[in-house]
Amino acid sequence: MMHSQAFPLDPDRVKHLEFIQAVIARLASNSFLIKGWSLTVAAALLAFTAKESTWGVSLIPLVPIALFWLLDGLFIRQERAFRNLYEETRKQGTSVEPFSMDASQFVEREPITAVLTSWSLVLFHGGLFLAQLIVAAVILLSGRSVA
Repeated sequence: MMHSQAFPLDPDRVKHLEFIQAVIARLASNSFLIKGWSLTVAAALLAFTAKESTWGVSLIPLVPIALFWLLDGLFIRQERAFRNLYEETRKQGTSVEPFSMDASQFVEREPITAVLTSWSLVLFHGGLFLAQLIVAAVILLSGRSVA
């Protein structure tokens, strides 16, 4: 395995990398908060629909679950783009302008479909989605009519 030679980073480059890292940390924090809100809303709606709803109404919570999934995917996509910007900025002879925070050139490297179908998002949000579908199926099989 070949290792690239280490080179000293000038203070401006270090500060630039710190700025990028701060954005990455905020995006990761936002993704964590989205997961918390998604779980809270899904649990509340799951409990409500399991007790009080017809099977048609029990499908309504699928909408906010799907929207949280999409929103989380968008934050993770941006986080990955900024990680790519960080990697490009730290390289010697980089083409990234000093103190540029423009990660748009790296967003296309992270297709939204690949992010949304990543194992972590599928397990978390897909699990919530599946739980709600199971509740709807149980309600349907129990004979509650469409509202």
